[in-house]
Amino acid sequence: MIEPHVPAPPGPPPSWGAPGGTGAPAPLPVRPGTGRFLVLAGVFVCAACGLVYELELVALASYLMGDSVTQASVVLSVMVFAMGLGSLAAKRLRRFAAAGFGALEAVLALVGGSSAMVLYAVFAWTGGWGGLWADGPRVLLVGFSLTIGVLIGAEVPLLMELIQRVRRQDPGGAVADLFAADYVGALVGGLAFPFVLLPFLGQLTGALLTGTVNAVVGAALVLGLFRRDLTRRARWLLLTANVLVLALLATATVLADDFERAARHAVYGQDVRVAVRTDVQEVVLTGDADGRPLDLFLDGRLRVSDSDERRYHEALVRPAMDGPHARVLILGGGDGLAAREVLRHPGVRRVDVVEPDAGLVRLARHDPGLSALNEHAYGDPRLHAGTADAFRRLRSTPSAAYDVVISDLPDPDITASTKLYSQEFYGLLRRVLAPDGRLAVHAGPVADRPRTFWTVDATLRAAGLPAVAYRVGTRDARDAREGRDAAPAPDPGRVAAGLHAPAPRGWGFLLAARAAPALRLDPAAPRPRTLTPESLAGGARDAARTRVPGLPPSTLVHPRY
Repeated sequence: MIEPHVPAPPGPPPSWGAPGGTGAPAPLPVRPGTGRFLVLAGVFVCAACGLVYELELVALASYLMGDSVTQASVVLSVMVFAMGLGSLAAKRLRRFAAAGFGALEAVLALVGGSSAMVLYAVFAWTGGWGGLWADGPRVLLVGFSLTIGVLIGAEVPLLMELIQRVRRQDPGGAVADLFAADYVGALVGGLAFPFVLLPFLGQLTGALLTGTVNAVVGAALVLGLFRRDLTRRARWLLLTANVLVLALLATATVLADDFERAARHAVYGQDVRVAVRTDVQEVVLTGDADGRPLDLFLDGRLRVSDSDERRYHEALVRPAMDGPHARVLILGGGDGLAAREVLRHPGVRRVDVVEPDAGLVRLARHDPGLSALNEHAYGDPRLHAGTADAFRRLRSTPSAAYDVVISDLPDPDITASTKLYSQEFYGLLRRVLAPDGRLAVHAGPVADRPRTFWTVDATLRAAGLPAVAYRVGTRDARDAREGRDAAPAPDPGRVAAGLHAPAPRGWGFLLAARAAPALRLDPAAPRPRTLTPESLAGGARDAARTRVPGLPPSTLVHPRY
């Protein structure tokens, strides 16, 4: 949105950059009422475009760098600060309001329209260079926020001059008209981004199209309504600049799909087999051909690795299944791998999977590689998948409905997951558990982030679910202890992008119940491939050594992750 500006009191009109210098402004080609409407329509469109640029930066930065709260705070605070700078800087352009506004909109269209593509390019191709460029996306995020904010902030002083140029009115009325159009435009832009641009065009094409609209409207307003206020040379320069901007944006739009494919290969490697944008996230599958392991990425984060997933899923599921387990609820786990481990146990009558991403469920059901990995769990008649919100689903679930609940969710310090690790959420889970039911929670790498892990433990206890902690090492850690060859080193670019970051030293889990549960394996179930009673007991001892005492629980209104 635009920074407030208090205009100068009415007086002799300034020079408008008309041919001949500082005389009276040239007459407009339309009546004042029509001219005023056109200026306010331009304000409306420019405000909508400006908000789209802001939201696009927040969305892309959250996807590339995670932690949406931090990225939104950085973008919005820097941009609002820069808008103030832009308002001050625009004071020098008020005598040339028409030419200045036309040039400003051309630059804003180019910078804002290309920002998503440039940010993604730096993320994909320069992340592995080290030094400054290892943090290139964050540097560019601040740079784009600052530049776009300055340009948006400079709009209002110039637009104030232009609307007064059409018809003199009292400053208060002019400000009211200007900001009414601005705020309505911001509303339209704010709604268009998540409901139209993002789902139908994607971030890259949506930003480029927004820049195109911005350039066309800015040029049309100045060259159509205020062309007599410009010299012949200024008109040609402005026209040429806008034609170049539109040509660049159009070229980028045509090449956007090829660019995205090339950038995806730079990020994930050349063995990308499936890449889809669902209603919730981007889902990428790599490998599983010619002997290459299958990897599943969700919004750029590695969630499943064929080489290590069994170690994770057996540790998550098997201890919770020691006891009654006829009715099982899996939260998350749309890949079907946790369900695979649950369905191995005799006596399981029904498994409900609540996964917010229906596209991931379809992929796990039908993709040959992923469905082979989950052993066609979705073909089992005992499994029922739904895509409801977890909070809403638990509120409508009867008490004591499940013997076992498996929480297979992203790490708690990812902003979107924080509410699913809150005391309120665990209170709902306690209600739907049978009196002797068990809850298994993936709580992040205990050795790498012990404070986060033990905050989950404190939150469970606050909800009336005392827990026992245990950890399981990754295959690389186990191979190193046993003197075996380590896995091949990950690609540096993918490490910098967070896709193949150095593996955590182990996964941390919590097994909770209404009374402190015993950590055992079900003797009636098929023997796990990676887990033994001895390794489970050792994992509990390892986790206990990392305990951080005295941590408060995390709640919806006071998240602590």
